[in-house]
Amino acid sequence: MKKLILFLVVVGCTAVKAQYVANYKKVADVYFQNKDYYAAASFYKKALKISSDSTQIVIPYGKEKKANRDEKLIEDYEGSLYNLAESSRMYREYTEAEKYYAVASTFSNPKYKRALFYYGESLRANKKFQQAIIAFEEFIQKNKTDEFVKTANLEILSCKFAIKEMRYPRLVQIKKLPNNVNGLGSNYAPVKSGNDFYFTSSRPVAVSGKPDIIKTINGETQVSTKANPFINNIYSVKNGLLETEIAVKIIDLNLPKDMEFAAVSFNPEGNVAYFTAWKDKQKYEIYSVSKIDDKWTNPQPLGLQINSKDFNSAQPFVTGDGKFLIFSSDRVGGYGKYDLWYSAIRTDGSLGQPVNLGAEINTEADEKAPYYNSQTKKILFSTDGRVGFGGLDFFESEGNLINWTTPKNMGYPFNSSKDDIYFSPINADGSKAYISSDRESSCCLEVFEVKREYISVSGIITDCKTKKPLNGVNVKMLDQENENNIITDNTGRYEFKMDSRRPVKLNMTKDNYFALSKNYTYEEIAKADTLMYMDYCLNSFKINVPIVLDNIYYEFNSAELTNSSKKVLDALITIMDDNPEMEIELSAHTDDIGADVYNQDLSERRAKSCVDYLISKNISASRLTSKGYGESTPVAPNRLKNGKDNPEGRAKNRRTEFKVTKK
Repeated sequence: MKKLILFLVVVGCTAVKAQYVANYKKVADVYFQNKDYYAAASFYKKALKISSDSTQIVIPYGKEKKANRDEKLIEDYEGSLYNLAESSRMYREYTEAEKYYAVASTFSNPKYKRALFYYGESLRANKKFQQAIIAFEEFIQKNKTDEFVKTANLEILSCKFAIKEMRYPRLVQIKKLPNNVNGLGSNYAPVKSGNDFYFTSSRPVAVSGKPDIIKTINGETQVSTKANPFINNIYSVKNGLLETEIAVKIIDLNLPKDMEFAAVSFNPEGNVAYFTAWKDKQKYEIYSVSKIDDKWTNPQPLGLQINSKDFNSAQPFVTGDGKFLIFSSDRVGGYGKYDLWYSAIRTDGSLGQPVNLGAEINTEADEKAPYYNSQTKKILFSTDGRVGFGGLDFFESEGNLINWTTPKNMGYPFNSSKDDIYFSPINADGSKAYISSDRESSCCLEVFEVKREYISVSGIITDCKTKKPLNGVNVKMLDQENENNIITDNTGRYEFKMDSRRPVKLNMTKDNYFALSKNYTYEEIAKADTLMYMDYCLNSFKINVPIVLDNIYYEFNSAELTNSSKKVLDALITIMDDNPEMEIELSAHTDDIGADVYNQDLSERRAKSCVDYLISKNISASRLTSKGYGESTPVAPNRLKNGKDNPEGRAKNRRTEFKVTKK
């Protein structure tokens, strides 16, 4: 079995043609030691008498046995079952793995203590997140000093994240590519160069020889593999994937026959290719090859800055401007296992000294398969070291190769509960792309086309009085995970793109204007197709300048608010909620009918009545002041110049106001 772990390539379902061997466990153990996990699982099932229609595992010995014989049989049984579970997990058959780990997790032998952890991992991969959490918590409780405890805690956070995230799927369409591309073995690392489509596949390569032979020599079970092996090669599809019949063929890069190669990346001109190459049991290295007169030159390994016998370098990506090579490596100086690094590509094609992308990107676990858009300054990569859906997830960050924003998970269904890796754009902004995932496979990576869609949230913000567009308004759109903001220009226009139908909040602020917040519920967003358009206006104010609250009325000769007045105050509650730091004074005024002392007392009681109502609606008392002014500050004459009564003036004087005392 070739070394495929880095690329998450797992051998597909091969038909094992072998002569009969009575001791299936020995055969299974040989396959297991050689990392041929599919074949190992097949023979462990034979040893355990598990058939395709089995409902339970059969212990392979009778009831009446001697004690020492029983112990040996129990040891063989437990070892075989655990290795069957391990084999199933290693070739990504998590449905099978879940069944066998469920049994193995009950074994008392401490060497099988991690069966419970892998049981949780299998449950998570099968989208049984709540059950997975229980399994991981039980593993932690029983194995508090085990080094896997930290990973188990991360898995628990990831399961909780997945449950929450899957409530609001991202606006992503996913379509698996045709069977010609997704054939036997793993198919991954898709990339488009010019009109051609390239990908890596571990599909069988025909070689001369006999099928697998399993035999026993001098009591030792041996396997002689002469069948068609699963070998990683780079394949191409001419003229893209639009043809009815897709012709897939291996590209000829003049590599030695005993090497495998994968994950190609081209420079912008398409005449230099970088890829990973390796021999069995040797380190991964990055090679380059140039095209001259439509023919590829002999591939050459990159210099010692990139490759070494002491570490692995793999999964190269050339930036769109052709200036940098970003790759994954477990070299010394990183933050974890595999980190992302970059090197400058000089004009002569040589590479500069590698630089780590830093702790904002890299974790203690693996970071793999980078893609960087030189125009948008965004990097998209896969990692299993952050809270996500489990396995490798896609994350995105913005930066300049030195400074980065905190990476964000790409959400569901862009990510799945299994491994998601190798993002490669089809168009300039990356809204259409290819990815690799084993989400629909029982064993292997497959290639999918993804299309990222958006809902546009837009409108125009005006001044409520002048009706003119407002510039300089800071508009924020917030959901449970993200915050985006823009500042309006002279058009007053705002626009955001949403990539999911999760509830959002719009917050609009401008100096000397009341902030305004509006919430879009999930139901409102779900009705939208691609566009939500809403105009809003903002009201201006000045510190300590009163604003009349129209239509505030009280019961006759009383401080009790009418129901209609409460509705007016409800609008003030909204303003207070949208401006949480704001403090106000509420004041009441009367006309001059009645004694001055009485009017003063009535106005104070009415102002307090307004404040009490706001407090009853959860507005903090520390933000509110009440004050009665009686008849002392009229805004209109109570009587006309000729001495007659002025009802209109009196109505204006019987008013309730508020003014902002602190913003």
